Amino acid sequence: MTATSTKTQSRVGMVLRVTSGNFMEMFDFFLFGFYATAIAKAFFPSDNEVASLMMTLMTFGAGFLMRPLGAILLGAYVDRAGRRQGLIVTLGLMALGTVLIACVPGYATIGALAPALVLIGRLLQGFSAGAELGGVSVYLAEMATPGRKGFYVSWQSASQQVAIIAAAALGYGLNLCFTPAQMGAWGWRIPFFIGCMIVPVLFAIRRSLQETEEFQRRTHRPTLRAILRSMLDNWGLVLSGMMLVALTTVSFYLITVYTPTFGKTVLKLSTGDSLIVTLCVGLSNFIWLPLMGSLSDRVGRRPLLLTFALLTVLTAYPAMRWLVADPSFGRMLAVELWLSFLYASYNGAMVVALTEVMPVEVRTAGFSLAYSLATALFGGFTPAIATALIEASGDKGAPGLWMTAAAACSLFATWMLYRRHGMRQAVPAPAH
Repeated sequence: MTATSTKTQSRVGMVLRVTSGNFMEMFDFFLFGFYATAIAKAFFPSDNEVASLMMTLMTFGAGFLMRPLGAILLGAYVDRAGRRQGLIVTLGLMALGTVLIACVPGYATIGALAPALVLIGRLLQGFSAGAELGGVSVYLAEMATPGRKGFYVSWQSASQQVAIIAAAALGYGLNLCFTPAQMGAWGWRIPFFIGCMIVPVLFAIRRSLQETEEFQRRTHRPTLRAILRSMLDNWGLVLSGMMLVALTTVSFYLITVYTPTFGKTVLKLSTGDSLIVTLCVGLSNFIWLPLMGSLSDRVGRRPLLLTFALLTVLTAYPAMRWLVADPSFGRMLAVELWLSFLYASYNGAMVVALTEVMPVEVRTAGFSLAYSLATALFGGFTPAIATALIEASGDKGAPGLWMTAAAACSLFATWMLYRRHGMRQAVPAPAH
């Protein structure tokens, strides 16, 4: 075996190890969104079905409000203690939240304590996720070979799609094995228990990570106070980064977490159809993300960001209106795959661009804070906002308007970052 092939295998292994926690995060997030109706009945019972679902979706969104706090505190820890140690801590907190949600008895058994414990579980998950994405993205950026940074960093998002595929496939299998009544009563807990069972494996994988060479070469380790001061000094950069992420986080939660609920409750399609569409979306994302990340290495980040943000502004709402005009499995699949292409093409360039613009000494905290603010203010509440928009307007295609607004925000942010903050516009040198 040549030295080159050995290095390639080593880098592949590093990518798999560092992205393992991303799998855990998105596996559980998707399950919460998909089984929102069952969770609503178990923990938030109400005579009004919409009100019960809204309470569940708001609890889902509440976890995202903890992300900025996690981004600052855990992000600072990652920038000071190291990428490896920080990612082990975030995985531990994520696992604790997952176990809590899986094991809490329903409202009928322990009363108001049940939704309170579920909320605590979601807050723990949100706190850990605040630094998880930033830590993984920065690790991948620092281990990337010259001219391949976009390709390597794209696997942060691509790994999440594996979780979407696994969760959708598992849900489809359970749907075949159990009746809707059984799934609503207790079957929805099975995927969460499976998530708990794979936690020890993920810990073992992540503990085998090596620290990045770039971090080891650094002699300065900023304190929490220094990181907070840097965030204040660069507040405009953080807000611009937040706006840059808006399209990514809204479109992702719209086409993955919200899709099963939208298919069942709004379009009145079968559970099986909704899960198959979601599984196809995960596959589509998984294919397009590394391809577009690699393309951004060749043509630069800016052309992809501008092109696909503009395409989203122009097509998201018309596509949704076409779908709801005559709902069918075929139309839902076509629209979701188009939105998947837009999301993955934009995100393939966006994540690596965000790692490049942040000051190196606070790279994890800065990335995590910008991403977390976007998720808290835009993406995390997408299922709840989409539900509220449909309820208030009577327009079943209204979620497309929310995606359009996010795209317009990101389009403006791209212009602002590249023009005012001097993000690198040069095409990266090709790898040798």
